[in-house]
Amino acid sequence: MVSERSLAVLHAIVSDYVSSNEPVGSKAIVDRHSFGVSAATIRNDMALLEEDELIAQPHTSSGRVPTDKGYRLYVDTLAKIRPLTVAQRTAIERFLGEAADLDDAMSRTVRLLSQLTNQVAVAQYPSLRRTVVRHLDLVAVAEDRILSVLILGSGVVEQQMARLPASRVTEAWVQGLRERIAGVTVGRDVDAAAAGVIGLQASVEDWAQPGESELVTAVLDAVSTQMQANRSDRIAIAGAANLSRPGDFDGSLPLVLEAIEEQVTLLRLFDELVQDERDVSASIGRENEPYGLSEASIIASSYEAEGTSVSRLGVLGPLRMDYAGNIASVRAVARYLNRLLGEDQ
Repeated sequence: MVSERSLAVLHAIVSDYVSSNEPVGSKAIVDRHSFGVSAATIRNDMALLEEDELIAQPHTSSGRVPTDKGYRLYVDTLAKIRPLTVAQRTAIERFLGEAADLDDAMSRTVRLLSQLTNQVAVAQYPSLRRTVVRHLDLVAVAEDRILSVLILGSGVVEQQMARLPASRVTEAWVQGLRERIAGVTVGRDVDAAAAGVIGLQASVEDWAQPGESELVTAVLDAVSTQMQANRSDRIAIAGAANLSRPGDFDGSLPLVLEAIEEQVTLLRLFDELVQDERDVSASIGRENEPYGLSEASIIASSYEAEGTSVSRLGVLGPLRMDYAGNIASVRAVARYLNRLLGEDQ
């Protein structure tokens, strides 16, 4: 068991090391923090923390730095997460509130989160597989182009342009095709609707008028693309430039960049994160070794819109990060995104 004062010393070491990127000594702790004890007493506490592998001495005669285990205990014992300022909360609400559609909302979310934390921000798109297709419309916008408009029960609106072979299509032809496609999509969830479109594609020769198969197929391909996009797992990322700070990742930066580029690694990691009572998850250092991210930490929370499953958003950065500030930022942005998507219903 770590004593109350030793735990306070650990918190002081983490706080000072995150701020300075320099090993922390007992004298510095006495000078910067009000413990009311001598440097010798603090050294005894540091010796106990080192025995418990919570801090380590990177060089002889240097101060101490937190270990992965130390960061974990620090995060688990954060008694109070400092709230965001009124200005920060107002900025979040205004910036996310100006989103034009889902893609814009996700882009704004990761850009904002990266700016607040100075880390790589990652957000899963809402999983819409079980969302019902509320409406589908086809609009002839030119002689060779038809716009497919898909509206889901979650409020998401998707548009996809179909470019047709040179042809003059009539309004009646467009509406007839719309009714046929709507018949196998509207009122069904995205998975079932996608299957319905695939069925139309496979049987197009059986029901399309002579000479129209190519036109019909072009439109069906556009609708199918919309359906598939809403079934797939996607993530938005911003702030990769924050990974380039000297000393944060040493030789592991290529592995971190690979995980971000492949995305599937991050999706797997997000799926296994467990939230604590603060509605936030933390996965630190060696806990991420199965994903090739043993020198990285991830702070994440979740959000949910009606008709979707739970999705994650968070930040990825080095072990030496501002955990308290990042937890507060991730939690606040997740709550605003949850509210934003809820208001769109």
